Amino acid sequence: MTDLNDLRPERMLGVRETFGIDSDLQVPAFAERDDHVPEVDEAYRFNPDVTLALLAGFRRNRRVLVQGLHGTGKSTHIEQVAARLNWPCVRVNLDAHISRLDLVGKDAVVLRDGAQVTEFQEGIVPWALQRPVALIFDEYDAGRPDVMFVIQRILERDGKFTLTDQNRVLSPHAHFRLFATANTVGLGNLNGLYQGVQRLNHAQMDRWDIVASLSYLPAAEEIAIVLARVPGKDTPAGRELVARMVAVAELTRRGFAAGDVSTLMSPRTVITWAENCEIFRDPALAFRLSFLNKCDDAERTLVAEYYQRCFGEELGTGAAAAAA
Repeated sequence: MTDLNDLRPERMLGVRETFGIDSDLQVPAFAERDDHVPEVDEAYRFNPDVTLALLAGFRRNRRVLVQGLHGTGKSTHIEQVAARLNWPCVRVNLDAHISRLDLVGKDAVVLRDGAQVTEFQEGIVPWALQRPVALIFDEYDAGRPDVMFVIQRILERDGKFTLTDQNRVLSPHAHFRLFATANTVGLGNLNGLYQGVQRLNHAQMDRWDIVASLSYLPAAEEIAIVLARVPGKDTPAGRELVARMVAVAELTRRGFAAGDVSTLMSPRTVITWAENCEIFRDPALAFRLSFLNKCDDAERTLVAEYYQRCFGEELGTGAAAAAA
């Protein structure tokens, strides 16, 4: 397999043919796959606006931030675009344990010719910056302030990065790309749904060239994804069941938007519910185990009402639909 450092985009792909989006845009793609290229998910559904924003990032080297509620497929969206371009991709989750040293690098004691020596080991930022890699910062709005200032420099147009310990200035590889995903847009935990996110420095947010917003899919597409993930439900009865499940999810999202409930069902939760239906053969029991038990006690009655509206039965009696 070709070394990662030797990879170069060698062909142009049409957006219309590759992503099914009505656009004449051509995007560069690599001819060979590297171990860092994500696997193609044939069942994935692309949001046209977000896809075009990401493709602008890949083609024009724009810094793209994708914002949206949990379970909308933000990180997966970037990965699936990269997968079809054969573009190497690395994801870093900016949780509280990621430090400045993890990103920049640090001195480490290694064994050389039988002797212990100290040498600098690059962190993920300088490593990726010098290679044809799409670097994705997940949970961008959860990063610690000292970590965020490390990232700020590579958001500049020239993207050069200074290793102060090494007295070196690194210039980005011509095919290095930078993306991030966030549940908020740097304004903090306004709705109480995302504990641990930070208010982001506006000067840093201003450095992102493109901010795309990803919402939940239309019901028909969400049903298709659930059926693709849980093929055992791809029967007439199963499709009817999944349609009811997605309808429950939509009610929780409307309830959340209206302030009636503080927890909503993401497509990921619907898929988990369908998978648990395969295990327990009881949609009501699977619903309780997959979602209801995550809800606040005061809200469970309303969530149970959502279930009753869509299934035509009380939550405690799921046997009628178990055959699906």
